[in-house]
Amino acid sequence: MRLRALLETDALGLKLLGGEEELDRTVRGVMTTDLRDPSRYLSGGELVLSGLAWRRSPADSEPFVRILVQAGVAALAAGTAELGEVPDDLVVACARHRLPLFAVHESVAFATVTEHVVRQVSSERAGDLAAVVERHRRMMTSGPAGGGPDAVLDLLYSDLDLRAWLLSPVGRLIAGPKEAGPAPSAPTCVRLAGEHLAAGRTGHPGPHRVTLDSTTYSLFPIRSTGRPPHDAQDAAQDAAQDARETTLSDWVLAVEADAGDWSEERLDLLQGVTQLIAVERDRRDAARTVRRRLAQEVVELVQSSAPPAEIAARLRVAAPVLLPGLGTAPHWQVVVARVEWDGGQAEGGQAVQSLLEEILVAPDSTGPEPSDRIAVAHTGDEAVALVPLPAVPTGDDGAETGLLAEALLETVREPLSAGLDGDGRLTLGVSAAVHSAEGLRGALEEARHARRVAAARPGRVCAAGHQELASHVLLLPFVPDDVRRAFTARLLDPLREYDRRHRAELIPTLEAFLDCDGSWTRCASRLHLHVNTLRYRIGRIEQLTGRDLSRLEDKLDFFLALRMS
Repeated sequence: MRLRALLETDALGLKLLGGEEELDRTVRGVMTTDLRDPSRYLSGGELVLSGLAWRRSPADSEPFVRILVQAGVAALAAGTAELGEVPDDLVVACARHRLPLFAVHESVAFATVTEHVVRQVSSERAGDLAAVVERHRRMMTSGPAGGGPDAVLDLLYSDLDLRAWLLSPVGRLIAGPKEAGPAPSAPTCVRLAGEHLAAGRTGHPGPHRVTLDSTTYSLFPIRSTGRPPHDAQDAAQDAAQDARETTLSDWVLAVEADAGDWSEERLDLLQGVTQLIAVERDRRDAARTVRRRLAQEVVELVQSSAPPAEIAARLRVAAPVLLPGLGTAPHWQVVVARVEWDGGQAEGGQAVQSLLEEILVAPDSTGPEPSDRIAVAHTGDEAVALVPLPAVPTGDDGAETGLLAEALLETVREPLSAGLDGDGRLTLGVSAAVHSAEGLRGALEEARHARRVAAARPGRVCAAGHQELASHVLLLPFVPDDVRRAFTARLLDPLREYDRRHRAELIPTLEAFLDCDGSWTRCASRLHLHVNTLRYRIGRIEQLTGRDLSRLEDKLDFFLALRMS
């Protein structure tokens, strides 16, 4: 029951002296005491009744209130029979610690208050327990086999008025109650996933509570039934290892409520819900077994330098599974992903496999199994995806596009950065599309090389595509830091110093001049300068650096220095 309900019961004769903003606290019991330190008898959530016999001087109020707050009591109700009124020092101490304080009229016995609270709390607990048993039975019969996680969340909403949504590790909406109104927006789902990953990475057991845009959510992890949730003691022992093994692949149940006020029975019910949804997750994983096995076989053949005819045969088997109804052989792209933790430890490829499968799902897809066109294998400490394309799409300029590295990370960068912040990195490489088994080995090496380029970049979540492997960008990440600094300082520091003293804008002028391929008229037009002014600035750059911007070698040096700075 709530404190507010006690205050609204006239027969109890309670008067609120402070803590009006805390009246929605839950009362789970009642205790009468005049001990100076009653903490050994408190378990949290009690309404403490006291005749204030413990108070011998005003200095006694502060330590007594502090003891109650540390024990997690809901409120203090002070009798007035002994002192005639509640002393000001007790009112001040309760206000300082945000502990609700009631005065009990001298005509009302503590036994009356105790009897009322015990009767109400016992009645609610009995009702909650009966509801838990019944809802477990209904959910077990109407759960995954009778509509998937949506059916479970429908029951949760219709019976307990709890709005809850099932999200992927990167914030994609998987399921939710149909009659509960609109789901949280896509940005909110992404933020919730990021909050879950950040909290789960600490190893603390859920639920994790978070407030976004004035709405409080309680986040429950959904793990495979083959990896059951730890109890509090196990979580404390295995926190770091378990968090790294599961956080990036957990689904999350986001409940629009503050679980901090819930009874143990209601928390048990939600844990039962997570277990039911975990069964659905296992079903999803089982459905992906065939595709995973096909991808594993193809990758192993490619890595072992098997004959192209043998690889082609396996691709012919894979194509109808991944692209049913396709009459011709598809094109293929390869995506390689790897997670590394600080200190050089790499995540196992099997854990990254689930994460890459989720990354490859279209962000606007809903449901536990939105795509039958994902085949991800794991080898060593990396995951390798074979992505079939019915035809190689082209842009307006006729260039092949297909999967683009940065586009894959566009919607997942925020939650994954939160999940990896301070601990690890995700790097991802994407190959060009190939049409035959002969090209698949090259595509795999290309994707791996692109991933190494991504790994050389700063940031927790990085990607690189095949387009970058044909340019100077491939070389820049592998230049040692000290060489970079020396090279850029030698060329650019004189210009920066001159700009600092004279505000001459030589660096922006140099960048624009190189972007315009050394064209005086185009560069002057872009900078809104007279050509003579531009020539003066370029001359000053050459004078300060000893370089000649009419020479290709010097242009290239400046270009690389600007890219590395």
